[in-house]
Amino acid sequence: MYTAKRNYGISPRTIGGLMDDVFQNGWNRLNEEIVALNAPVNIQENETGYTLHLVAPGLRKEDFRISLDRGILSLSYDHKDENENKQAGKWIRTEYKAKSFKRSFTLSDDTDASNIAARYADGVLTISIPKKEKSSVQPKDIVIS
Repeated sequence: MYTAKRNYGISPRTIGGLMDDVFQNGWNRLNEEIVALNAPVNIQENETGYTLHLVAPGLRKEDFRISLDRGILSLSYDHKDENENKQAGKWIRTEYKAKSFKRSFTLSDDTDASNIAARYADGVLTISIPKKEKSSVQPKDIVIS
């Protein structure tokens, strides 16, 4: 069985056109895999902190890992499909793949790393990074004795 992405009607226009389609689909597939490795992130800032929204639909929250080391926030996801090898039969086409990615962000000095919170809902991982409260240090004149 062969699954074609393009409908040629009765026959391909030309052999060159068929080869162009083969190469094009190959590049598209490569591009899809590259995009899958880099989960898109939106970063929002307001008065109280920063919010990262990582779009990751269909993934399990148990497979995410969030860590903070020396001011670098790292988000990673690693999941391998364990059922692929257990099912009997010859695979004609498989589109379920092992998914993994890693993103890292350098936090600014005004962030409160001890109060970072994360939640995963509706295919979006949301990470809240609060800002440190600004200390109200009043300027003071020092008398020289």
